[in-house]
Amino acid sequence: MAFDGITIACMVHELTEKLVGGRITKISQPEKEEVLFTVKSLTGQHRLFISASASLPLIYLTRENKPAPLTAPNFCMVLRKYLQGGRVVEVSQPGLERVIQIKVEHLDEMGDTCIRVLCFELMGKYSNLILCDDKNIILDSLKHVSAVMSSVREVLPQREYFIPVTVEKKDALSMDEASFYETAKASRVAPYKMLYQSYTGISPFMAQEVCNSAGIDDRIMSGDLDEDALKRLYQAFDGLVQNIKACAFRPCIISENGKVKEYAVTDISSYGDKQAFESVSELLYEFYSSKNKEDVMRQKSLNLRKTVQTVLERDYKKLDIQKKQLQDAAEREKYKIYGELLNAYGYQLQDGEKQVTVLNYYTNEDITIALDPDLSIKENAIRFFDKYGKMKRTEEALEIQTKENEAEIAYLESVQTFLNLAASKEDLMQIQAELSERGFIKKSFDKKNKKIVNKPLHYVMDEEYDIYVGKNNLQNEEVTFKMANGNDWWFHAKGVPGSHVIVKSRNANPATEWDMPDEVFEAAACLAACYSKNGSQEKVEVDYIRKKHVKRPGGGEPGFVVYYTNYSMMIETNLKRFALTMAN
Repeated sequence: MAFDGITIACMVHELTEKLVGGRITKISQPEKEEVLFTVKSLTGQHRLFISASASLPLIYLTRENKPAPLTAPNFCMVLRKYLQGGRVVEVSQPGLERVIQIKVEHLDEMGDTCIRVLCFELMGKYSNLILCDDKNIILDSLKHVSAVMSSVREVLPQREYFIPVTVEKKDALSMDEASFYETAKASRVAPYKMLYQSYTGISPFMAQEVCNSAGIDDRIMSGDLDEDALKRLYQAFDGLVQNIKACAFRPCIISENGKVKEYAVTDISSYGDKQAFESVSELLYEFYSSKNKEDVMRQKSLNLRKTVQTVLERDYKKLDIQKKQLQDAAEREKYKIYGELLNAYGYQLQDGEKQVTVLNYYTNEDITIALDPDLSIKENAIRFFDKYGKMKRTEEALEIQTKENEAEIAYLESVQTFLNLAASKEDLMQIQAELSERGFIKKSFDKKNKKIVNKPLHYVMDEEYDIYVGKNNLQNEEVTFKMANGNDWWFHAKGVPGSHVIVKSRNANPATEWDMPDEVFEAAACLAACYSKNGSQEKVEVDYIRKKHVKRPGGGEPGFVVYYTNYSMMIETNLKRFALTMAN
């Protein structure tokens, strides 16, 4: 769901309650487009996280602290100069615009009290964090926008700040019944489209919810609605507006079939499966934090991804060529037969012929053989045998090269999967070390990176079962062949790259076979499914088997195994239904 004006109104209400009157004690910029404020107020210490990422702009209160770089970026230094030690006096939102303005009272260099305004614009790829003075003059911004980049507005120091208006929309908070009817009747689109296209801060999801509440048929154009339908639509929309004005917010996450679908900060009647939250910050952290981490990790792993993708594309092309050459080499047998037939019938054939027709005693059919007229029958036979021998040697070499190439492709595809699953800098460093050892990238001589402490994921279930999940090929090797015992159960997504998962029982006798409850089997299978290439699918097939039946192939890549006579199950990729506790 979009971070719409209604969500921002809810966030402004929460920030007003928690931050107004508090002092900004610390400012850091942990990532290029992220800023973290620490504010001490009467309600306690709060951390305000702001991300102006083009793909995922966010703002919420969080308990998490992120390490700051040793050298603060320039914009962070500007914020510290003008805001650190200041007191938050107001948090506001112009209408239902996707803009949050935080007014801070601060002492200038002369010790005089002055006002600074921090404007956070949540506008997709145009998102920005802009610091202004009390006269609306820009002091600095996270992203500088020149006239070359935008014809609408420059965002540079000493320029006047204003909110750009690219589409003419009305303010829902100042709407009345007459103006609503006029807008609706003039519109020639579906009613829900009329709402979000005509009024600021209304997302398509909320517009659809208003129409559902009013019982409006979307197949009818807004301008064709009768008086009764228009009245119902106005009452439903006005009810939403009144809730916003009264700050009657009810943050919740909406799910369907165990999968998170949407979120909302007002009462939603169209969906029954809802998880309520005490604050919008908790909701946004739950809904977006994992996606935000994925975006950050994807950016950090960009160079590794490019390297792996480049080698993969080269290997795919090479494999296509090798398969075509193998098909050509498969025709070698006919040249052997040509040579044998020429030797068999050579006594009755004349030299200098361009072609001869003889009986193929393998099929009892006549066969025509094209010859080189400059060579004798015996020399033509030798030529065919030489061609047969060359193609046979080519096929033998190609079979080896093709297997090596296919193994490399499988390995690099597994690396791609683990790059997608990487959740920390240590995960990326271990994958980088792995690629370096395999010769795909240059070895790093940074002494700090010599020892990488990064362990497999460790979950505990029912205080009796330990479940370990490898996050890359090296960890898969460790999980399967160093941590697991012979009778431990081993899980892996069927036919795709993914994590090795093992389950160890704290109470099992190592000398005997032991079994687990069905719920533990399903939880381990679900982990194997989620941490695989197919983890985004609703259901994934997972193989499971005793670890003692899992073997390492000779000369195989790290983490690659073979197994036979395994069991399989289809499992839903929904970890929330299991009582799993993270142990590390």
